[in-house]
Amino acid sequence: MPEITIRRATAADSRRLTRLVRGSSAYQGPYAVMVDGYRVGGAYIEHHPVHVAVDADDRVLGFYALLLDEAELDLAFVADSAQGLGIGRRLIEHMTGEARAAGLAAVRVVAHPPAEEFYLRTGACRTGTVAATGRVHWDRPELSYDLAAATA
Repeated sequence: MPEITIRRATAADSRRLTRLVRGSSAYQGPYAVMVDGYRVGGAYIEHHPVHVAVDADDRVLGFYALLLDEAELDLAFVADSAQGLGIGRRLIEHMTGEARAAGLAAVRVVAHPPAEEFYLRTGACRTGTVAATGRVHWDRPELSYDLAAATA
């Protein structure tokens, strides 16, 4: 496994995070509408805890965004080229640690349907379904990380 560092993202990371989101193979075909024109803006990064996993050359391998006020994982992406290296699991472990440190009891996730199994494997529990609305033409699984339970 390559050397990986998880650090707080800065506004300067905005373009790279946006490219990762828009280029994700998980959002092709019918799911492409979700990331069409999507931007991870500098103001968003500065306002919310956004953490990025980078390699020794500072290449972005993945990132997550945690909304503390809503106790929700808003974004979580791993670069296609970094899939299967344990980066997603490390990001989730980091996120749950940050959430605990912030005093959260649980973190809600409204998942991209193909990602549900990943969240379940990393310790989330299914709590319901969010019905299709707006640009999202499919139901999405709703999950939760119970931070009082054992770590993922």
